[in-house]
Amino acid sequence: MDGVLSFLFLFCHLLLLPFPASSLPMCTDLRAPAIQKTPLAFCPYNGKVCCDSAKDLELRKNFLAMNISDSGCASLVKSILCAVSSCLPCFVQWASLVILLFTCDQYAADLFGIESGPRPVPILCNSSLPTTTNFCPTVWTACQNTSILNSPFAPSLQGSAGGVPQNSTSAKLTDLWQSQTDFCQVFGGAPDNNSLCFNGQPVFLNDTGTLVPPHGMCLEKLDGGQYINLAPHPDGSQRIFLSSQAGKIWLATVPEQGSGESLGLDESNPFVDLSDQVHLDTSFGMMGMAFHPDFGSNGRFFASFNCDKVTSPACSGRCSCNSDVNCDPAKLSTSNGAQPCQYQSVIGEFSANGTASDPSMAKNAKPLEVRRIFTMGLPSTADHGGQILFGPEDGYLYLMMGEGGIKGPEEISDLGLWGNYSIPADNPYAKDNDSEPEIWALGLRNPWRCSFDLERPSYFLCADVGQDRYEEVDLITKGGNYGWSLYEGPLPFNANASAANATDLIFPVLGYTHSDVNKNLGSAAISGGYFYRSATDPCLYGSYLYGDLYSSAIWAAAETPITSGNFTTTSIPFSCATDSPMACNSVPNSRLAALEYIFSFGEDNRKDVFILASSGVYRVVSPSRCNFTCAKETNVTTVSRPPVPSPTSQSKKSIEPHKELVLFLLSLLLLGGAML
Repeated sequence: MDGVLSFLFLFCHLLLLPFPASSLPMCTDLRAPAIQKTPLAFCPYNGKVCCDSAKDLELRKNFLAMNISDSGCASLVKSILCAVSSCLPCFVQWASLVILLFTCDQYAADLFGIESGPRPVPILCNSSLPTTTNFCPTVWTACQNTSILNSPFAPSLQGSAGGVPQNSTSAKLTDLWQSQTDFCQVFGGAPDNNSLCFNGQPVFLNDTGTLVPPHGMCLEKLDGGQYINLAPHPDGSQRIFLSSQAGKIWLATVPEQGSGESLGLDESNPFVDLSDQVHLDTSFGMMGMAFHPDFGSNGRFFASFNCDKVTSPACSGRCSCNSDVNCDPAKLSTSNGAQPCQYQSVIGEFSANGTASDPSMAKNAKPLEVRRIFTMGLPSTADHGGQILFGPEDGYLYLMMGEGGIKGPEEISDLGLWGNYSIPADNPYAKDNDSEPEIWALGLRNPWRCSFDLERPSYFLCADVGQDRYEEVDLITKGGNYGWSLYEGPLPFNANASAANATDLIFPVLGYTHSDVNKNLGSAAISGGYFYRSATDPCLYGSYLYGDLYSSAIWAAAETPITSGNFTTTSIPFSCATDSPMACNSVPNSRLAALEYIFSFGEDNRKDVFILASSGVYRVVSPSRCNFTCAKETNVTTVSRPPVPSPTSQSKKSIEPHKELVLFLLSLLLLGGAML
């Protein structure tokens, strides 16, 4: 990962995830399935599918060209082809593995096991389980003595059986394979919790395994500071990094649960202080940090921050409003008193090398920038985001950036002047003359906090802050269009929104209206969280946790059924444990913890989830510590809870001064990536 720098700058969103590891609805090209405007005529697939009517007709042509004389075999091969919608040249070139597979089935990525490489047919069910159709032996029995032109079952595609022809254009299965056992060993497979197999029919998931909503979430307060980012130490230890908007990063030790200890953090001794490089204002500061996965050996880490070119000579980036996109900065009005592109969005690389014998043991880092990864001038002072994170499997650095930095997808055509990067050849629009090759996915407005599921990296969820009415969570996939600005969530946003132009859009998997959570103010702002994968609260396990800026609600969303990509959500109560290391305030006349504003969520190396709020740092702990019932919890802790305090005895801390700050923090739009 220390090779040539490759930076991928994307309008509105993200990078390729090479290998999905679950049954998320996804096509073999890693795009999301879509509802087609024209029904398929050849393949019996309805609803969301991975092929259109043109590919469907091409499939029929390919099928007829196979000239299969036996009707029983022909029916089975048709069902297989409809799961492997492909172009004719791909069939002709199967023997040389020049394959680009499209599929009709919405679970095609899993059916084709693309994590293990390309294959010409889906994984055929071959299992002794009573609930699984043994489809592979059925195919062998029906087709073993029937000739198939350009057979997709040629052994040269999947490994060969000794002594059989490798590139036969017309052959029976018995010509290609020595036995049913050999055939099904290569083409067959059994389903499990993380994979599917093809049984001759479109994939259908039953409702078994649906998560039961938790009764509540228990928190403990570990620190009283205000931080906007949390990153686990890459060495796997119980240490975390916390960063402030002002530009400081601290290294902290996370105590054992139930120890009664707070975070081991010396506020007077930050890990690194970049505040003299950071322009701090209500909408500016250090918005993100990310540590290289090999930080323990190379000491590399990255900071995303804003600078002011008026006061800092090193703050020099190309304005995103420029002549290449027919935009003249001189014609833009000032923004909050600042000239267009006076402020810059920066990603800088820093190093902990030389501060300790081993970078993983470093307690401090040098505040000197090693190199500038990315710089861009901002036309306006709002909506420019800044979260950065490394993808768990792809090695890319993701940058979330707001619409204040880009005026439209047409404005990203000459980004080499903004950093050192290249465009991956497999970007969804890389060969589309009508679109910019940098684009990976479209239609998010202002994503605030995106995260990967640690157990299923293909699940990449982004919370997207709405305009006036709706907050949403989107399940991001390659080439997806999430609707903005035709739709705000599922709600039409402008006059061009209609059922006719919504067929290719991907709507949110979760969301809520502003009035649902804040009837008095009539506004809200979502903060994305994490899939809960810790063993601490077994009743939260597998739920996606997220919250709202105003802390009036935190939700636990369950995928129903599991691996379907469909979610249901429940607003859950949250309280502070009475034995919390630091005292927690409560909402008057309520057990609800008074978090004030939720800035962000975090996750440590034990997979425990943290809430970064204006009132401090909180960790999710065992539910019994708050007397919440969880039947799955084995080591139950019983605590006595004092009576709910009256309003007169409750010290209510004002949170209004933070309002403008957080509203600006929740304005994001752009994701990019760098192979570092």
